[in-house]
Amino acid sequence: MQRILIVEDRASTAEMLKATLEAEGFSVVHAGDAMQASKKLRAEKIDLVLTDLKLPGKSGIDVLKASREDSSLRPVIVMTAYGSVEGAVQAMKLGAYDFITKPFDTDHLVLLIKRALDNQRLLTENMLLKEEVNPGALPVIVGKSRVLTEVAERIRKVAPAKSTVLLLGESGTGKELFARAIHHLSPRKDYPFVAINCAAIPGELLESELFGYEKGAFTGAERTKPGKMELAHMGTVFFDEVGELDPQLQAKLLRVLQESEIERVGGTHSIKIDVRVVAASNKDLESEAAAGNFREDLFYRLNVFPQRIPPLRDRAEDIPLLAEYFAGKFRAELKSRARSFSPEAMEALVSHRWKGNVRELENTVERAMILAEGEFILPEHLGLSVWPAPDAEKAKSNVPERPAVGRALEDASKQAQRVAEAELIKSTLEETRGNKTRAAEVLKVSYKTLLTKIKEYGLDNRG
Repeated sequence: MQRILIVEDRASTAEMLKATLEAEGFSVVHAGDAMQASKKLRAEKIDLVLTDLKLPGKSGIDVLKASREDSSLRPVIVMTAYGSVEGAVQAMKLGAYDFITKPFDTDHLVLLIKRALDNQRLLTENMLLKEEVNPGALPVIVGKSRVLTEVAERIRKVAPAKSTVLLLGESGTGKELFARAIHHLSPRKDYPFVAINCAAIPGELLESELFGYEKGAFTGAERTKPGKMELAHMGTVFFDEVGELDPQLQAKLLRVLQESEIERVGGTHSIKIDVRVVAASNKDLESEAAAGNFREDLFYRLNVFPQRIPPLRDRAEDIPLLAEYFAGKFRAELKSRARSFSPEAMEALVSHRWKGNVRELENTVERAMILAEGEFILPEHLGLSVWPAPDAEKAKSNVPERPAVGRALEDASKQAQRVAEAELIKSTLEETRGNKTRAAEVLKVSYKTLLTKIKEYGLDNRG
């Protein structure tokens, strides 16, 4: 819930504003003068300030300056009497979002506040450099194996809660994908998702990146800058490879989990924040804590809802589906002619150990799509160190023998190819606007074959 600070010395006006804004779903904090307002700004997480220009003692301009000093992104709206418009203009020059003249229409005020908060969110997202093309979309988690569906069900159950989640698993298993799914399925989905790679940023830089810094905190700190955790207020922070976190920062993360507050580098006061923490590690953090390599108290704080993400070798039946998914993803991007995998190529994919898990599989498929020149990806396009070689004598036989793994997974491979073929026909029909003659030409099959396939896959819903 977004929190608004009302700075108004008249009790009746303050009560009216409080009732109006609470009816709109906001949390409201009241201060009667500039000094009280400064204390509230330091003690609580305030999303927007609504202040009267004329106050006993210091003015609304002083409230504006205090707010800007604490957070340059926080919008401030100034209320002013009709005869004090020049004061409001001064406030605008000093960084106020807007002003409103008394008496005012409360509907107009609510609209102004919502617009200011939307603008703040856009500024925050720009500062976070969000990379998602479509941040509102649910992350795609491909697979139907029992181990994967069990993980997905547990993720679905924990997502609505604020509980801290610890994702454990090997590199490349998709831990960040599950973290994003937790965020998307939670009430925080409309707020930022901030991913922090603890292994990629040196400790001395990571502290200011996480918690921000005050003006003059160190050489080059020419202005106050909020950190990523402050910008993620109301959203989710994902600590990837949390086991690599510097011991000093482990203590600060523990404080965030315990007190829901941070302190900027060079700061003298705490800032309240409301974030959901999801952490991930490819290490056994319990063993690391027992060995003294990771804070034991932090481990127990993170280990509220642990979930292990299975490696790809434990869900081999998902490999054909993943491979076809990645092929579809790269087909248009790379303008590849390859439409699917040969049975031998699919068998090679399923047989491989995949030490790099899903990430390695994705990279392998991308490389194969680049190298493939025909309609099918062949084993030699995969670049795997070991894949089943064809046996010339067996090839001559009327009843070819297949490796045991091939026999066991042949159905999965064929099913994946059927799915891919059906999707190809469907997309081609959409491109040709249902013109089956043209679709048959594009697909390079006979019109009769196309009709048979359309019927087989149930694609002709027009009867």
